[in-house]
Amino acid sequence: MSLILLDRDGVINHDSADFIKSPAEWEPIDGSLEAIARLNQSGYRVVVVSNQSGIARGLLDIETLNRIHSKMRRMLAQLGGKIEAVMFCPHGPEDNCHCRKPEPGMLKDLAHRLRVSLDNVPAVGDSLRDLQAAQAVGARPILVKTGKGKKTFKQGIPEGIPVYKNLAAVADALLEAKQ
Repeated sequence: MSLILLDRDGVINHDSADFIKSPAEWEPIDGSLEAIARLNQSGYRVVVVSNQSGIARGLLDIETLNRIHSKMRRMLAQLGGKIEAVMFCPHGPEDNCHCRKPEPGMLKDLAHRLRVSLDNVPAVGDSLRDLQAAQAVGARPILVKTGKGKKTFKQGIPEGIPVYKNLAAVADALLEAKQ
């Protein structure tokens, strides 16, 4: 079994400058759920690792976040896919916590809980902080151009990080390399 880490907003679902605050606002990016299902069917364990500062900002509560994730899981299950775990940081940028990306705490906690090494594990994100958190734990950062990805790419990313159009293109590349 292989492991892959995915940021949520901007990678799996459409992002919003106003935050995703309800299940109704959570809409998958075309092909993203199918990509996760294909990864599952090829032996990948999928884990979501996501900053969710909307909680600290009072825009949503944990119960609402759980309902959003239930919708994501339900839609994915209809396609034969599943997400093994959803890890999130509920803190705001000014909270100086160790779990908010780009800090590696959330990823280190995940590795500890699953009793795995994150060395060279693909970690897909759309922002520089996603890439930095992945690098800090030895994972293999991958940028997608969905969400904030185009802007992140234009602003500059560390050398050697692969860039793909979307999660479906990442899945294609990973599955092709696995053959």
